[in-house]
Amino acid sequence: MPGEAFTRIFCGIITESTLAGHEASGGHGVEEPRIGVVIEDDPDIRSLVADILENAGFDAHTAAAGLEGVELVRRLNPLVTTLDVSMPGMDGFETAKRIRAFSSTYLLMLTSRTEEIDTLQGLQSGADDYVTKPFRPRELRARIEAMMRRPRMVVDTSAVQPAEDENEGWLEHQGVRVHPGMRLATVEGVTVELTRSEFDILAEIIRADHRVVSKTELALIVRDDRGMPSDFVNVHDERAIEVHIANLRRKIGDSSAQPRWIETVRGAGYRLTL
Repeated sequence: MPGEAFTRIFCGIITESTLAGHEASGGHGVEEPRIGVVIEDDPDIRSLVADILENAGFDAHTAAAGLEGVELVRRLNPLVTTLDVSMPGMDGFETAKRIRAFSSTYLLMLTSRTEEIDTLQGLQSGADDYVTKPFRPRELRARIEAMMRRPRMVVDTSAVQPAEDENEGWLEHQGVRVHPGMRLATVEGVTVELTRSEFDILAEIIRADHRVVSKTELALIVRDDRGMPSDFVNVHDERAIEVHIANLRRKIGDSSAQPRWIETVRGAGYRLTL
């Protein structure tokens, strides 16, 4: 863990986080407190992230270990959860999987690891986004705010049979249907559980009809940065899209070798099958 060195980096900039928090909270009436959970074994970083969340208007709760964090999320049902990867005992990947089994909290992984495989493993475990340590408080807040601009996924495992007057708003391709407003996805009438990123990717590909959608476009959409220049996307972001696509195909019963719905256009991106 970065420990003392990590804390020193932030000594000169923690004030900017505090000021930003006061700016964000100004001019608003009394609102229901938003709950955030910080799961981090390093006490300095745990305290720092909790301060950032509280300055952003959250009621922050902390846990020093993965199992403790899982139970805290189960009890509090937080809007946002930050999760360290390298914890003793139950690591961040396993903790994320256990949280995802019952919670739709926005899940942001914090890691000092720089290997691409670690980032991909975090996304496969159910994380919505990741931030590499060390980071600036404003960066962490910006990533959290970008996640929260995407609606939370409402999980419903029952079969969905919309009435005729409910067909408006559905996007469909050969039995795969998504409703962006209700955040529902179905395959041949059966609801499919998708993460927010997977849902946004599927909706965008269906919306594009048979136009090829590039990995860069999808990365910006997933991060809610539509319209930003392409140099805002790096190779890790594109690899993350590949992981999301693989998970999406698995959940809807598709195959990259013999695609029923999503076809890979080598070197270009993805499109609906013809």
